[in-house]
Order: sequence, then structure tokens, then C-alpha cells
Amino acid sequence: MVNQSYDYIVVGAGSAGGALAARLSENPDCSVLLMEAGGWDTNPLIHIPIGWGMLIRTGLHNWNYHSEPIAALGGRVLDCPRGKVMGGTSSINTMAYVRGHRADYDRLAQAGLSGWGYENVLPYFRKQEDWEGGPSHYRGVGGPIGTVTSGYADPLMDAYAQASQDAGHDWTDDYNAEKQEGFARMQLTLRKGRRSSTAAGYIRPARKRKNLTVLTRALVASIRQENGQATGVEYERDGKKHFAAARSEVIVAAGAFNSPQLLMLSGIGDPDALARHGIECKVPLPGVGQNLHDHYGTSIVYKRQKPGPFHANMRADRAAFGVARSYLTGEGFASQLPGGITAFVKSIAEEELPDLQLLFVGAPMDARPHLAPFVKPYQDRFMTRVVMCRPEGRGSVGLRSASHLDSPRIEEAVLTTDSDIRRMREGVKLFREVGRQKVLADHCVEIGPGAEVKSDAEIDDYIRSIVSLSYHPAGTCRMGAANDRGAVVDHECRVHGVDRLRVVDASIFPEPLGGNINAPIIMAAEKVAAMMKDGK
Repeated sequence: MVNQSYDYIVVGAGSAGGALAARLSENPDCSVLLMEAGGWDTNPLIHIPIGWGMLIRTGLHNWNYHSEPIAALGGRVLDCPRGKVMGGTSSINTMAYVRGHRADYDRLAQAGLSGWGYENVLPYFRKQEDWEGGPSHYRGVGGPIGTVTSGYADPLMDAYAQASQDAGHDWTDDYNAEKQEGFARMQLTLRKGRRSSTAAGYIRPARKRKNLTVLTRALVASIRQENGQATGVEYERDGKKHFAAARSEVIVAAGAFNSPQLLMLSGIGDPDALARHGIECKVPLPGVGQNLHDHYGTSIVYKRQKPGPFHANMRADRAAFGVARSYLTGEGFASQLPGGITAFVKSIAEEELPDLQLLFVGAPMDARPHLAPFVKPYQDRFMTRVVMCRPEGRGSVGLRSASHLDSPRIEEAVLTTDSDIRRMREGVKLFREVGRQKVLADHCVEIGPGAEVKSDAEIDDYIRSIVSLSYHPAGTCRMGAANDRGAVVDHECRVHGVDRLRVVDASIFPEPLGGNINAPIIMAAEKVAAMMKDGK
């Protein structure tokens, strides 16, 4: 067993881990080890925005997890992809830049989590980004993550934007600023037409520092503990077992599935659950792996009345040229995702906050290069995805065995409450009404669920048949006070009952955030890194 020693060990080089390692290593007097189970992000498909579809379809750079059968969906199993590559899921996601509603953070502060109110976290959102629109009270420039407004051009999007206003909805110029509610152009994590992941923005620039060591293909098996404190990690690399010692802290940033799994494999969790796998409980924390929440949604599908620009550019020769152009210059159709509109709306007027998000997807997921007119191409379709912002259902993450080589057991809670079903149904009705506006008549016709589906029962059946996760798992090592039986970490993300151990990733958020979660995860890493530097 090979031994090394560092001041800080960061497990997981994803959205949180990459940012943490980069910020901690800014101090030349401390050494940092960043560990990633996957490899470097050298695949061009990662960096070309249009390559996202291929990454998801093929499962490249992905843990390729799946849920357990979900009773509410008739036993269906859902995909639960997570990035297994430098940059983690920030290297394989849809690049959406969404911070959530300010009330999401004020509620954390109201729940006793000091320092997590909106005005407390706003500086760390500003610090992470390089916003194309320039600095303001809400927006930052010069940060590691490039953020831009989608520049995808499609006459259908302009018509849909008009349809939203014709249907009585507001338009907001910047949903990450003063007002989230309304329809808007989507913001993306792009820089010069290429994906702006934490690998590109944080890790690669920091890699030149002598005090930062980056290990790829290093699978952590457990956290070693002595006398009530974390002392290092045991891991496997190149077929050999290793131990790395931490003089100051171990920081687990492995994500909402793998972080609780690692804690449990290390004897931190519910004693009864650990005993079932023959694991000695060193720190009884029954909340480890509980409280799993994830955004999920369904789609309203439309057939285009005439081919859109994406369909035309997917002709094989044009697609090959477009991909090459995007990779070399950051320009052209492949440098944008086919979409560009989002919305945050209330399912009913009485809701306190927008509880639904719309995502406009301007091309079908089965879109592939074609040879039209010689071969019949895929049907040109688009969809509007209706996503639950704050579902009530809660699932869990557990162990399959005492081996770190086995995948975690993921119990997703989808459409498990009457309220969640009602919200999703109302969302389908609401966005179908937008699609029926006169300005869209020449552009598209609804084919899913289709005009024949009208009653609540029929809509519910349709939703259950195609609902899928939005790949935003969170909550499984949630923040809370020491006397909170379900809490795993405190407001500084320190694990209860173990010194020198933190968890910093999506798993810390107690409640769902109102939107895509990559930006909040990076924010949390920036915030905790600042706390650690200040000794607070």
C-alpha cells in the first residue's frame, strides 16, 4: 500500500470538488489532493455543445446508474446519469445556468442555517461566473465559469416566445437577477462556443500549481478514521491499493449518490442499515442517504410543419463540417444546443413561488446525422419539457453490499404524492395552452399527448408513461443542526460526529432548489472554500 500525505484531500473532481480544490490550492502554503474516479475530459464531444446528445445516448464518461423499479410508474426503472470524468456532471450536462429562486436560500437561513440566505450566497454566484452582460449587483465577471444567453437561432423559438406572452405570461430578461418568474432566454455555461465546466474553468488553470496534485482513475473505497476524526482515504488505482493521509481535512464531493455511499462504506450512517451489510457503525447518522430529491418532468411533443434549422444542419456532410468548425473555432450550429427558452411559472395562482420550469428543446433526442434526400431522416420534432421545481416526494440512497465496486441502491420518489401529480398535470395543461396560440399554428402540431387526450385521468396516464428525471439529485447528506436527527452536516458542511470531515456537493441541500443545480453546487463550493480560508 503506497502512502502519501496532504493538507486537504478532495474526493470527486466534479462541480463542487473542482472548485474547492482550485480555491484551496490558491494558498501556496497548503497541499491539496484532488481525486477523480474517471479520466481527463479530452473527448471532443464534451467540449462541443452539440455533443451532449451523443454523450447521454452512449453513456460515455458516466457512472450509468439506474433507479430501482418505481411503483408509482408501474415498475419502470429510470436513468440516473452522473459524470465520471474530470469536471464530473458539469462535463456532461446540458450547460443550463440557473441559480434558483432567492426564496430557496432565504428559507435555508430561516431554518437556522446561518450564512445561507440569498444575500449571503449571492457573492459566491457572482464570484463563479464570467457573465457576458457585464457586472451588476446580481452578476459577476472574470470568474472561472463563462455564462452567456443562448444565441440559438430558430424562427420557431421567436414564435414560441410570442405565444407565451399571448397566453398571458410575463417575460423576464434575466431570471438569475431580480426576478425569476416568467419566460426567458436560457442562459448557458459556455465560453467562446465551448462548454465551460469546472474542469475547464477551475481545474486546468489551477493544475500548474505545485501544491495541487490531481489523480485520475482513483476510486476511493473508504475514509479512514482514528479517535473520532478523519485521517485520510483508502483508494484503488492501477490495480493497487493506496492510502492518502490528510493532515487537515477530507472533503467528500462525490455527488448525491456517491457521497452517502462513501460515508456508509466508512461506517457513517444508520446503524441498522450498515449492520445488514456487515459494516461496523463508527458514527451513527441515520440521515445519511435519506431525503433524496430530484427534479423530474414530462414532455409535450410537437411535429414541425416545416423543417427547422437543426434538421437541415444534421445532414451528414453539414454535420461533420459543423462539428469540426465548432471544435476549432467555437462557432457555427454545433456550438449551441437546439433550444434557448426556459420559464418559471406557477401551476396555480395561489402558489407562493414558481413551482414549474419549462425547457424548450428544439430537436428530438433521436436526432442523428442523415442523408436526406437519399435516405428518409428522422421526423423533425421539438418538445417543451415540464419540470417540477420542488417535488414533495423523498427517496433514498443505500448500499447493495459492503463493496465500493458495487453501485449504490437508488430509490427515486417520482409522482408519489397527490400534490406532485396535480402540479405536473396543471403544468401540462398550462404549457399546452401556450402551444395552441395562433402564432404557432403555421409552425407545429401537438402529437404527444395529442389532441385526443383531454381528461385529467388521460393526462395523468400520459405523464406516468413518459416522465423522466432531470438528473438533479440532491439532499442525501443534508445540512442541519446537531440535534436534527436527519441532518448529516452542519451549516459549514462539517459532518456531525466526525472531526476533519466535510461533505460539499448537491447532497447538502435540505430542500429542492427551483431550477437546474450546477450553479448552486459551485456556489456552495466557493462559499465553503471561503469559510475554510477564513477559519470560520
